[in-house]
Amino acid sequence: MEKTSAVEGARSPMQMKLGGEMEGNTNTLRTAETFLRLLPVGLCVSALVLMLKNSQQNQYGSVDYTDLGAFKYLVHANGICAGYSLFSAVIAAMPRPSTMPRAWTFFLLDQVLTYIILAGGAVSTEFLYLAENGNTDTTWSSACGSFAIYGYALAVFLVLDFT
Repeated sequence: MEKTSAVEGARSPMQMKLGGEMEGNTNTLRTAETFLRLLPVGLCVSALVLMLKNSQQNQYGSVDYTDLGAFKYLVHANGICAGYSLFSAVIAAMPRPSTMPRAWTFFLLDQVLTYIILAGGAVSTEFLYLAENGNTDTTWSSACGSFAIYGYALAVFLVLDFT
């Protein structure tokens, strides 16, 4: 069985595949991955705070994100995504050897959370479309005409969610 040195054992999966080409870029790659994993934290927390504070009352009643299940789902998904992104950034920043099982675990969890956010965003976009335009076939009127501030905040929330 072949022995590996400590430097060789600390290589990332990308470095293992490319060999000696990326030998000096270990810290650069780790830093880049950490920052890329921290980026969704800011977006998710911004969208989360915006949606939690978004409510409006007028003579027609009140509206809040808890009134529709799709928005409650997306708020919870954003919280989970922010927590996972922070956790994965901490793990990625730690100077420990990267293994293929660890890389595959990150890849699969990244995919699962991406699809959870994408599904929630797609459903919420449909709700926003109905709130903005209504549906004359079923005699649903536009809700964003009566609750304009709430409708604009929903649009910003979805833009943050899809970025």
